[in-house]
Amino acid sequence: MNDWPEAWSDDSRRNRYGRGSAGAQPESARVMRQVRRQPGAPRDPQGAPPYGRVPQQPTYPGGYQDDQGYDSGYNTGQVYGGGGRRGGYIPNDDVQDPDFQHYRPRPSWGRRIKWIAITLLTVVVVTSVATYFWADSKLHRDVDLSKVIDRPAAGQGTNYLIVGSDSRAGMSAEDKKKLHTGSAEGKRTDSMMILHVGDNGDTLISLPRDSDVEIPTYVGSDSGKTFKGTGRHVKLNAAYAEDGPTLLVRTVEYNTGLHIDHYVEIGFAGFANIVDAVGGVDIDIDKGFKDKYSGADFQAGKQTLSGEQALAFVRTRHAFATSDLQRTKNQQKFLSALAHQVATPSTVLNPFKFYPTMGAGLDSLSVDKDMSLWNLASMFWAMKGVSGGDGKSMNMPISGSTGGNLLWDKAKVKTLVNELKNDQPVTVSGN
Repeated sequence: MNDWPEAWSDDSRRNRYGRGSAGAQPESARVMRQVRRQPGAPRDPQGAPPYGRVPQQPTYPGGYQDDQGYDSGYNTGQVYGGGGRRGGYIPNDDVQDPDFQHYRPRPSWGRRIKWIAITLLTVVVVTSVATYFWADSKLHRDVDLSKVIDRPAAGQGTNYLIVGSDSRAGMSAEDKKKLHTGSAEGKRTDSMMILHVGDNGDTLISLPRDSDVEIPTYVGSDSGKTFKGTGRHVKLNAAYAEDGPTLLVRTVEYNTGLHIDHYVEIGFAGFANIVDAVGGVDIDIDKGFKDKYSGADFQAGKQTLSGEQALAFVRTRHAFATSDLQRTKNQQKFLSALAHQVATPSTVLNPFKFYPTMGAGLDSLSVDKDMSLWNLASMFWAMKGVSGGDGKSMNMPISGSTGGNLLWDKAKVKTLVNELKNDQPVTVSGN
């Protein structure tokens, strides 16, 4: 005969904690669901709890203690393992107590933001360092200015001699035809400019290729032989054709008295590649012109020039009454527009445009051995500043011509050079 109440059996009794349970663990919170009366459960008419349920126990402040001071912890939620909400006890999902919630650690947003910032900073630093070494490795430091003799003393500020050559190196026959460069051997200069970078404004001065200059004594860049000056006068671009960049620097310094700190040269193909890499250059042409020699065919107004069109624009001189003087003005105008276009956020912040543009530019440049990326960046931003009105652009002052050669105004040139040497605001105007 079974002495246990209905629905209780020996099998279920065996699993009761404290009543002969065979389990390895004490009875868990699953039995605690009987402590709380379920909604809608029937009550005994005499006030007794439903059959088989444990009555609601009284609550004692601080927990129940017997006469010996024993604290059962029953009413503090610490009967089984001292759980409680703050002790790691996660209530059973069946417990209908809205005050019970699963314990979850609060997210530390400060720590997350900190690690995100550290990660972004690391990416920026690594990318910047990698870009620097990549760009530095692309610079062609081919010009040795230490071979230039009898140099004038360096003044304040930095002077760059910027040269656009008609080099056809690496160009196919199709490229030469497309860009209207011809197939002449050797290299000549189509444009020469002095860019002075200083504290009192930057100045860009074009040196017309037809300028009359004297070839001084110089040391051959390849032979190392000294060639004595004989007072021979030639056009400025002939100095470059005779012995390259070092003789050109020597000739400019001798005829101006201005020390050249750095040399930068770009060829036909490189110039066109830079323009195409940046997606074309926006420019406003005042008056339309055509030139069969350069392939120029432009209408007046605002337009975007491709690499091929840009090269024709800066090379054209036969279409103008002032020939080379107008060409130098167009060259300054276009280079300023190009610098502005390269520095726009759409180029700088777009890696798919920035790196091809930088790569095309660096691949096509020949610079002096002491040129650093910092120097190159300084030159670029100075040209951009001149285009933005923060500096001055001009031609070398001309007083007349003789035999097709343009004569410099010696008095104005002397004043101009003194102002540049002392890094003073330029007061001289050019043609």
